[in-house]
Amino acid sequence: MSKVRAHISASLDGYVAGPNQSMEEPLGQGGERLHDWVVRLRAWREHAGMDGGEEDASSSVVEEEFANVGAEIMGRGKFGPPRRGPWGDGTWQGWWGDDPPFHKPVFVLTHHERQPLTLSDTTFTFVTDGIEAALARAKDAAGDKDVFVGGGADVINQYLAAGLMDEVELHVVPLLLGGGARLFDGVGPDVQLELIRTVEAPGVSHLKYRVMR
Repeated sequence: MSKVRAHISASLDGYVAGPNQSMEEPLGQGGERLHDWVVRLRAWREHAGMDGGEEDASSSVVEEEFANVGAEIMGRGKFGPPRRGPWGDGTWQGWWGDDPPFHKPVFVLTHHERQPLTLSDTTFTFVTDGIEAALARAKDAAGDKDVFVGGGADVINQYLAAGLMDEVELHVVPLLLGGGARLFDGVGPDVQLELIRTVEAPGVSHLKYRVMR
């Protein structure tokens, strides 16, 4: 049975991006350090079309998370640019260049209409009628595979609060950001999580949760 799931790196104080996000620092001040553990891995680099990389206890976690995903949902904050608002001249095509690392349909939640954008084997569809509409379209595109909610924090929080998420995996990095985009903000006490796996690895602890119904 297909699932709706998310995995995201977070600081010890609960932030998935630092303060003052900008074109120069898309993940805010200090936010790039949240991903030091993953960008050096062979599993991540192969998925991004890069050579080299290392193997450690995180490798199997990353391989599992890439497997069986048929579509992704992301927020406008992840697609960018940081100023948000209307799309202007439409030249913004995301942070990833002409060959984005998704290799699947991606649905971008936004308040501003825009025609679909196809780059290499990824088509970005811009959804203006809310998280449930985006999920319905993503499930249809994914077929029997899972739907990945790719963030940022606000989008994951919305799906959790609405009871639409099945699993969440946190990659907790021993880092304090002191501000920025915080996971679980506004989710409320009704959401219950069951810890189903922990993996200790260099520079990160992986905590996988089932969302209880």
